[in-house]
Amino acid sequence: MSTKTAKGRQTASAKAKSGKKSRTPVKPVRVGKDRNWGPIVMFTVVGLIAAGIIGAAAWGVLTEKTWQERAAAIEGLVNYRETKPEMLTAEHVSGVLEYEVMPPVGGNHNDYWQNCNGMVYDAPIAKEHAVHSLEHGAVWVTYHPDLPNDQVQSLARRVEGTDYLFMSPFEDLDSPISLQAWGYQLKVDDASDPRIDEFIQALRLNASVEPGATCGSQNSITTTGTTPTVPPHATSPKPMER
Repeated sequence: MSTKTAKGRQTASAKAKSGKKSRTPVKPVRVGKDRNWGPIVMFTVVGLIAAGIIGAAAWGVLTEKTWQERAAAIEGLVNYRETKPEMLTAEHVSGVLEYEVMPPVGGNHNDYWQNCNGMVYDAPIAKEHAVHSLEHGAVWVTYHPDLPNDQVQSLARRVEGTDYLFMSPFEDLDSPISLQAWGYQLKVDDASDPRIDEFIQALRLNASVEPGATCGSQNSITTTGTTPTVPPHATSPKPMER
């Protein structure tokens, strides 16, 4: 018997005596495959952005100021709706009218309104027609005839072509520039004053006491001159305002 065979039998005999068996190595168990984190991160980020946008929009709605609040925040603005509401009558009256506040911010007025579809008048207009335009929600920008031309042009650029805005020079104005809406007035010294835009943004259309009334149509006046037009009551019915 060879030496190797003898050794093998001895080893086998020893293992049998010890009762031990050879074990196969255990392979580690993989619980699952690796996750693809890219799409998860992307969707999470998109969700957070969407939630932020929705939250910001909701907060904006809750904190948005009314037009009255925005108007009240304009420094120097006079609210005649609060201080002198009795002068803001709205009857149609023919002929020349007297107003307590100049330029007027409301009150009785002519049957016809001054065209206020972004009109820039280079000469004074009848205040009786202008007040009727204010009733419809327009903002009337007036300036002293001596206002430097560059400032006049600055005002004109704001007004021209924008519905419910109109402007004209105003004789004997006690400030370089005065803005009027129905029941509101703001006087400033320079066309670069940011309050001009604030006034227009807050009160244009919003200050209307006749919502839906037009600024144009065949019943509006486009001529200049301070003498109001006499409505032809004897020959035709009162003009429609809408």
